[in-house]
Amino acid sequence: MTTTCPSGQHAHHDVYAAQCPCRALLDLLANKWSALAIGALEDGPQRFGELQRKLQGVSPKVLTQTLRRLEDFGILDRTVYPAVPLHVEYSLTPLGESAAVPLNHLRNWVEENIDHAGRPEPVAL
Repeated sequence: MTTTCPSGQHAHHDVYAAQCPCRALLDLLANKWSALAIGALEDGPQRFGELQRKLQGVSPKVLTQTLRRLEDFGILDRTVYPAVPLHVEYSLTPLGESAAVPLNHLRNWVEENIDHAGRPEPVAL
């Protein structure tokens, strides 16, 4: 089955095909740290340390990579305030706010259905 992207900019691609441009954005949003970071930023702008504390288990390296990718895709803004020490805040863009809506629905679904799902052993990170 061939499905086209609503933008129409790449209507001849199958969204399941490896070369479809939709895949990169879907891969980003389906990443657990991306989804959790977007959810954490729904509360408003936050500094790196605040995000790291909220996202228990994420390493500074992985969080930095995640935030950079989200910024590259226009999901969040990184604002640098020229102060000593340097002050950097991350916030959702309008695109990021729109992505937060379905991710929020997914988190709610997980919370409502976690007791019905199998529970594999935790994986050490």
